[in-house]
Amino acid sequence: MPESETQGKEGRDKGRETKAGTNGTAKSGSDQTPDRDDKAASKTATSKVGQAVSGDQVAAYLRRHPEFLADNPDLLDSQEPPARAQGDGVIDLQQVQVQRLRDKVGNLTSLRDELLSAGRNNLSIQNRVHRSVLAILNARSFEEFVETITTDMAAILDLDVVTIGVEKTGEGSTWRPTAGVYCLEAGSIDALLGPSGTLLLRDNITGDPAIFDGAAGIVQSDALIRLNISETTPPALLALGSRQTGAFHAGQGTELLSFLSQVLEVSFRSWLNLPPRL
Repeated sequence: MPESETQGKEGRDKGRETKAGTNGTAKSGSDQTPDRDDKAASKTATSKVGQAVSGDQVAAYLRRHPEFLADNPDLLDSQEPPARAQGDGVIDLQQVQVQRLRDKVGNLTSLRDELLSAGRNNLSIQNRVHRSVLAILNARSFEEFVETITTDMAAILDLDVVTIGVEKTGEGSTWRPTAGVYCLEAGSIDALLGPSGTLLLRDNITGDPAIFDGAAGIVQSDALIRLNISETTPPALLALGSRQTGAFHAGQGTELLSFLSQVLEVSFRSWLNLPPRL
């Protein structure tokens, strides 16, 4: 092959290689363009973090997402509706009605929360009373039965002290000291509860040493429950004491406490072989 043709062919080959290389470089640069755009967008988004959102941006977002307020109705409660233009001395009744409805919804919400809280509290107390009853029924002796009432039951019910008071029966009677069981003056239970009273709840008191003995100093709220054990036994009192003011109060439900006292009455009669009350 002539030398001139060989050189021409080599020149054409180099030209094609140069062109291919140039095209490859351009293509590679084109492939990297989205990466640069993503980085730029990320940088822009990062720069906006912490910046205040303008009212126009909020309005634009709501226009793009008309379902947003329907999905988040609670946000409307804190918004002020637009007032209609009125003349001097003219009241916008729409605003008044909206405010009344808001107040009503707020009151109903508070009432709902109170009812839910009371329900949870009553359920907790119910569980504690049931556990107390099981502990009483599991006692294997009369001494263990009394100890369960005056010691274990205080922990189960989350109280500071639980005692039993028994009135004196006469001048010649003798009293055998028992931990958690105290001798009361004759007629003292009627004086506390009334002749026909069975239960007294007090929310803010000073503990009575005759009822709570050495623990009286910490008692600031108590529940006093009459125990009608038998016609042949002296009047008795179950006393529940708490250092928390308001732990017991006049508006509190008493069904569970009454149930607990009835369980104790039946258990006392069973341990002492006493006939049931008529």
